[in-house]
Amino acid sequence: MDMIAIALGGALGAIARYWLTELSSTMFGAEFPYGTLIVNVLGSLCLGFAFVLLSERALVSPLWRSAVIVGFLGAFTTFSTFSLQAFDLIQQERFLAGGGYIVGSVVASLVAVGAGMILAKQI
Repeated sequence: MDMIAIALGGALGAIARYWLTELSSTMFGAEFPYGTLIVNVLGSLCLGFAFVLLSERALVSPLWRSAVIVGFLGAFTTFSTFSLQAFDLIQQERFLAGGGYIVGSVVASLVAVGAGMILAKQI
């Protein structure tokens, strides 16, 4: 059952990632990987929130925790895509953009995880 829950959550997370990345490209352009940055920071916020809410606050089935945290959020966040895009920016010698993307992604995602945990503890 765990595998099915994770697979269903993963499918929904992948679709959500694709949709948000496409929307970001339409809104902000494709010159910079805004979509991946937004997905990673939003995913980190949601992961921090869901971890506290589903593990500490709510009495939910471990199946739901697997579906949301491992499945949906695991497929929604895109660290491998982030790595490829950061490497590509550096390879293009766009060092300021690449460095800003790396530092911005990591710092914003760490802050977002903490914010998600704080928000969930307020409930």
